[in-house]
Amino acid sequence: MIPRYSRPEMSQIWTDESRFQIWFEIEAHACDAQAELGVMPSEDAKTIWEKGKFEVKRIHEIEAETKHDVIAFLTNLAEHIGPAARWVHQGMTSSDVLDTTLSVQLVRASDLIMTGISRVMDALKTQAFAHRYTPSMGRSHGIHAEPVTFGLKLAGHYAAFARSLERMRHARAEIATCKISGAVGTFAHIDPFVERHVAAKMGLVPETHSTQIIPRDRHAMFFATMGVVAASIENLATEIRHLQRTEVREAEEYFSAGQKGSSAMPHKRNPVLTENLTGLARMVRSVVTPALENVTLWHERDISHSSVERIHAPDATIALDFALHRMAGVVEKLLIYPEAMQKNLDQLGGLVHSQQVLLALTQHGVSREDAYRLVQRNAMKVWHEGGSFLDYLLADPEVTDHVPAETVTALFDINHHFKNIDYIFERTFSTK
Repeated sequence: MIPRYSRPEMSQIWTDESRFQIWFEIEAHACDAQAELGVMPSEDAKTIWEKGKFEVKRIHEIEAETKHDVIAFLTNLAEHIGPAARWVHQGMTSSDVLDTTLSVQLVRASDLIMTGISRVMDALKTQAFAHRYTPSMGRSHGIHAEPVTFGLKLAGHYAAFARSLERMRHARAEIATCKISGAVGTFAHIDPFVERHVAAKMGLVPETHSTQIIPRDRHAMFFATMGVVAASIENLATEIRHLQRTEVREAEEYFSAGQKGSSAMPHKRNPVLTENLTGLARMVRSVVTPALENVTLWHERDISHSSVERIHAPDATIALDFALHRMAGVVEKLLIYPEAMQKNLDQLGGLVHSQQVLLALTQHGVSREDAYRLVQRNAMKVWHEGGSFLDYLLADPEVTDHVPAETVTALFDINHHFKNIDYIFERTFSTK
């Protein structure tokens, strides 16, 4: 991933230096287990830890000749360790190292992603409680529907990220497996104890059933979960983008001193961060299909999955990590305009209370069909002529003959729509 969309904490996981360090730790822990089993001298296992070194540049030089990255690594390692290096990689195959390393990297990436999700949740919770009772226009199909509160709107996004956090916990557990079972997974040349030992040391669990590789349905689930997190980011970003539209302007991204919105139009304040988040979400979701396709491999393994993962595992985790922290920053510094929300609520002269009137008519003996006709007839006058919906209703004898004028007037109390806000908040924020 390009530096523009990378945070160093996540990028570091995918550097060559980090990857080769994990390779070394796997090999050295495996040697400890072999020594415990009596396969190799314990002094040689100790030597491997003490003298084990590698140089990224040297590994790449060797690989240019061998065309095999693990062999290049082992060769460079042996240059430092000496004779004891003959025990390194005993009974193992390349995928024992590669797949277990990928598991370690994805586990570490998961922890950072969950930290990012938690930051987004904290920001949403803070803003939601601050605006728990701030009246706002609820919309369906982009059209005014009924009143909500701005806090309630944000609480819904909080709930989505809370689900994402739980899914990522499961995805982390799904991917945290270790495979040290040899060429086709039969443990023909290595004792299962080695796998258990390495798994414990690397913070993993032994893979239930491996071939030459860890089954790729695990990875498919992991990246699919990331895709859902990205979709939740885009959903929230899109909401903010719509609210920032000039005709709405109920909320907008923070616009810092000295910031410029357009090279041509000095007045512009564009939702560039949330637009950027929409694009990043697309990139993260784009890895889901290749991850699913990686599940299907020839027999005990082929390497058709390898090139895909070398690209999309770093890029997707780096992009999602960056997007989560950018999203959190947007919410933390979001500019919110309650006056504009109230102005939009009042825009259609009280039409947002139409269902209240419909229900009141049916409760006073009018059939639903006739009640709908009466309410819609007066509502359309507001759409076409403007004015007050309440005034039109009070002037319609077919309405007031069934529902007293004072009752009709009382139906326009906006607080009716907010009577269960506390209940929804309690249900939404009771668990994290």
